[in-house]
Amino acid sequence: MKAIVVTDQAAGAAGMKLVERPEPQAAINDVIVRVHASGFVPTELSWPSTWTDRVGRDRTPSIPGHELAGVVTALGYGTTGLSVGQRVFGLADWYRDGTLAEYMAIEARNLAPLPGDVDLTVGASLPISGLTAWQGLFQHGRLQAGQSVLAHGAAGAVGSMVTQLAREAGAYVIGTGRAADRQKALDFGANEFIDLENDALEDIGEVDLVFDVIGGDIQKQSVALIRTGGTLVTVVGPAEALPTEGLAVDFVVESDRAQLNEIVQRVRDGRLRTNIGTVASLDSAVAAFNPTERISGKTIIRVRS
Repeated sequence: MKAIVVTDQAAGAAGMKLVERPEPQAAINDVIVRVHASGFVPTELSWPSTWTDRVGRDRTPSIPGHELAGVVTALGYGTTGLSVGQRVFGLADWYRDGTLAEYMAIEARNLAPLPGDVDLTVGASLPISGLTAWQGLFQHGRLQAGQSVLAHGAAGAVGSMVTQLAREAGAYVIGTGRAADRQKALDFGANEFIDLENDALEDIGEVDLVFDVIGGDIQKQSVALIRTGGTLVTVVGPAEALPTEGLAVDFVVESDRAQLNEIVQRVRDGRLRTNIGTVASLDSAVAAFNPTERISGKTIIRVRS
């Protein structure tokens, strides 16, 4: 099968190669999925799990990518809940070969059924962005109707999901980003927008929840805005500054079939729009991962038509 592999962490995306690899075999509780579309997060090339196994041993050449939509072609021993020929989407294990390949082996529990009226490209764009937003807002942030949310990167893949889900839950959303992102953030439902290059964050006053995808100085400034009992939720590692009278949570997104079902149902009925920036074929994936200009939104690789 064709697959994208990485072998050199220092080379980053420029070191990606399209190669021929053996098709995977299904272990216990696995399924084999014929991948139709794959999502990709550029930061995963800095994750230790891309390069080593759980005990720190080198596992290159490894196949990156952790979001997929496709069709089940085989079941491993003991696998239940899915069937051959079923359309699925989901979030792959961080330490196994990933989704930038024509076939992959994945634990069945990490997949959810993809309804027939949802495009496979859309399905592949949902797992990381959707689950990150859902878990950050509702599991870790304990968001309630009437609260206020500061959503950093509101025009990005995760931030646009945060904005939409928070608005649906009855929150007031203040989106942030560059000046060029203003209209896109507002189109995704932000009540107002802060240009991080030209506006002062402190001018927005206190908020109940900060959803941080940036870190650094922006995170430190944001912490000062959290009102008593509020929460900082971050996906960029432990917070460098903590709320005086609140909670700080850094988390790694996890696969959850029930949450994937909730997310895709919102896509089906129009409550949630995905944020796809670039769609490329597997043959042109390496070029897509090394763009010459800034891309806003999720990069999707259409592995097969």
